[in-house]
Amino acid sequence: MRGFRYLAVVAAIVGLAGGATTAASAATSQGAGAQAAAAVHLRGGATAVTTAPGIVPALLKNGIVPLATAPGTESVLFPNSGPAARFTFPVTGGSVTLSPLGGKVNHAGGILFVNVKNGKTIEVGRFTIDLAHADLTGIVNGNPKARVPLFRLDLSHAKLTAGKHVATAKGIGVKLTSTAAKALNAALGTKLFSGGLKLGTASTLLRF
Repeated sequence: MRGFRYLAVVAAIVGLAGGATTAASAATSQGAGAQAAAAVHLRGGATAVTTAPGIVPALLKNGIVPLATAPGTESVLFPNSGPAARFTFPVTGGSVTLSPLGGKVNHAGGILFVNVKNGKTIEVGRFTIDLAHADLTGIVNGNPKARVPLFRLDLSHAKLTAGKHVATAKGIGVKLTSTAAKALNAALGTKLFSGGLKLGTASTLLRF
């Protein structure tokens, strides 16, 4: 069963990059076909998002300050491409399935956006990665009924590594959805955000 869990988690991550068919075939060849629909439960981990070059200067120029909310954390980086912010959120649970590809990865914490020019704010948090839809959703201002798609996830250039009970994916592209852009602009009183904006890259570590 541990071997199948390892295979299912790896296949689920690879599946987002378009390899679901290949992964499913591999699972079947190893005798896991009958178990493929079983959910693999996640025990923990973390997902980190690092902003793309130019994002932090653009936000600050327009008076927008993003702050991590606990238990999420933030740090400031100074690569050659310019200052960047990294937000890290602990994985609190979830599950993945291999066939059909699906499942969700739940997180704690969030991001509070503050417009220091007008005092307006909006908070998004309790993020969930939806493997079936290749997106990340979150609730708005603590309202569990207001869950919206925030980011589209692109794994076409992601790098996958896996251990006995750990799987990681790095280089996941993160793009802002039109829904999130409209919500941020409306709440913060700005026109800065747009759908399809590449905010940065994400990496995720899953323990199972």
